[in-house]
Amino acid sequence: MKRHWGVLLICVSAMLMTRCGGRTQYAEGDANWPSFRGTFATGIAEGYVTPVSWNAETSESIAWRTEIPGLGHSSPIVWGYRIFVTTAVSEKGDQELKVGLYGNIAPVEDESVHEFRVYCLDKRTGEILWTHTAHQGVPKVKRHPKATHANSTPATDGKHVVAFFGSEGLYCYDMNGKLLWKKDFGVLDAAFFMVPTAQWGFASSPVIYDGVVVVQCDVLENSFLATLDIETGEEIWRTPREDVPTWSTPTVYVGGERIQIFVNGFKHIGAYDFKTGQEIWRLGEAGDIPVPTPVVAHELAFFNSAHGKYSPIYAVRLDSKGDISLEPGATANQFIVWSVRRGGAYMQTPLIYGDYLYNLQINGALTCYQATTGEEIYREKVGDQASFSASGVAADGKLYFPSEQGDVLVVKAGPEYELLDSNPMQDICMATPAISEGILYIRSRHYLFAVADR
Repeated sequence: MKRHWGVLLICVSAMLMTRCGGRTQYAEGDANWPSFRGTFATGIAEGYVTPVSWNAETSESIAWRTEIPGLGHSSPIVWGYRIFVTTAVSEKGDQELKVGLYGNIAPVEDESVHEFRVYCLDKRTGEILWTHTAHQGVPKVKRHPKATHANSTPATDGKHVVAFFGSEGLYCYDMNGKLLWKKDFGVLDAAFFMVPTAQWGFASSPVIYDGVVVVQCDVLENSFLATLDIETGEEIWRTPREDVPTWSTPTVYVGGERIQIFVNGFKHIGAYDFKTGQEIWRLGEAGDIPVPTPVVAHELAFFNSAHGKYSPIYAVRLDSKGDISLEPGATANQFIVWSVRRGGAYMQTPLIYGDYLYNLQINGALTCYQATTGEEIYREKVGDQASFSASGVAADGKLYFPSEQGDVLVVKAGPEYELLDSNPMQDICMATPAISEGILYIRSRHYLFAVADR
């Protein structure tokens, strides 16, 4: 089956590339999904027909599935014909994973030895091309019952693959799996700051841009943002951050007077100069355990979070400077175009697709806003699922939202809510999907799936 579908995918790809009089629909590189949520975390991949309906149990529209051992919530990334994903494999075998809505903050008690692995697969067939164990040992910090020891999504620039395992280190490989360098940042304890014994594991993912690796390490002590040379692993700069543990991935914005790095935070949402690490602007009053990644669209940077006292959404001008915090009771100022005080998401990165911002909350409430004004267009419950942690992605006029319980909800993009289908994966889904050349790559607890429109 794998070989048959591999040939079919090549034929489909060739057909799509030769439509419109033999001209390609997109420039070279558009098939790549190089880091968390793709290029610049937009979560969008256009130019191809993508599936609406499939069935993992019957294998309908399932191009291939490959078992990935261990436990990991890192998302798959794609470059060319390669897919990369990480996992942590315990010597005990199957590991505890508790999904759903609950309030228990105690970490998992597990002193077993783990292998922290990087996998490379052929995206056409699902064949494992290589795997390497980056580190072996007892994890240096504990994890949340809903988390793993391989939460951080890897990143690639087509020459290097960077995998971040938090306290177990940052590892850089070439595309064939040769280890080029590794970096030990020491113990990165991203525990709940109000209850430090509640160790929940590290989750911020690395980003690569212009030969530089960007890492955001908001932890209990000595939080920082840093950049490293992709060739050598040497630090270029490190800027301290006065913030509590967060789990958000930074976003690089290229445009305007200078390249900026946007970061989410509790005490310190903000932007830094890509070249120097100098702070450009800052904003406080967010959810106290921020996870969503900043997203840029419509000449605005969007930030959201939802835990504790605050659950805001902010739409911030890209030329902001200094302290841009709102006055008490205000929802906008010179630099914040619009905001909502309550309504942000706890786990999910917002999806801005076309004119609209789609904000999915952990309980399945989906709110659609007009992205440039903040006008609420609709608010609907997505399916009948209990909880969502993975972030939504979009393609071909469709929005894809995986539930923790294993159904992938397909919603029609636009100002009117329409659920197109609900597709069971027969497994827990905590990772954000990748999209490449019309194929959805969906990671479940035990498998990596390729889902294609026939």
